[in-house]
Amino acid sequence: MIRQPTVAGLFYPEDPSELAGAVDALLDLAESRPAADVSALVAPHAGYTFSGAVAASAFVLAPPAARVVLLGPSHFVPLDGLAVSGADAWATPLGKVPVSDEMRRAALEAGAAVDDAPHAQDHALEVELPFLQRACPDGLEVLPVAVGHTQPEEVAELIETLGALVVVSTDLSHYLDDATARQVDIKTAEAVVHRDASAIGDNAVCGAFALRGLVEHARRRDLEVELLDLGTSADSGGGPERVVGYGAFALRGVA
Repeated sequence: MIRQPTVAGLFYPEDPSELAGAVDALLDLAESRPAADVSALVAPHAGYTFSGAVAASAFVLAPPAARVVLLGPSHFVPLDGLAVSGADAWATPLGKVPVSDEMRRAALEAGAAVDDAPHAQDHALEVELPFLQRACPDGLEVLPVAVGHTQPEEVAELIETLGALVVVSTDLSHYLDDATARQVDIKTAEAVVHRDASAIGDNAVCGAFALRGLVEHARRRDLEVELLDLGTSADSGGGPERVVGYGAFALRGVA
């Protein structure tokens, strides 16, 4: 079973050459930082026009080959717990990305369930794939996991069980005015950097459960959390009255 793209042509270009060029240009413009010891990334999942530059600041740190567990919210389907995709691969205009059956079995043993309903129409994990496909040309396999109502410890345990590069997909504040959004997002960024999962508010990020789990994992393993970039949709031409906030982070250290 192949999970087909649902937001190609909407959130990112549908034409393969145009998409590859757009992602490569964003990665080329991203600030150069040491990529050593990166065990997890946090990136936004809006349309590339708005959040692509922030996302690229994270994905430029991805290794040339990677096994990746993708964690993000279920925007459209109510969800308790962890829902793993049952697909054999996820497709984008750049090709098919294999889903790791080995990681899926390990996730099921850790308490996740196979459920494709949360993944069917959701963009949160799909939009990260073209970045990974271009950043990891030497090999890529993934495990897409929708994270519903969970305790941070449950997500941290899944991360530690899988032992893969983690990508948490989340936007920050939603539909505040630009000045207020930046204030809220700075507080959220401080909570992430200081590894305080309890300080990440339900309304401060859309991927709160996944992000709290990653922060709990960082606390338990004493990993450094680095803020890579913060911005809002107003930075790329959106109006300042109702913006969406974007943040990118990296975890460093032996996970």
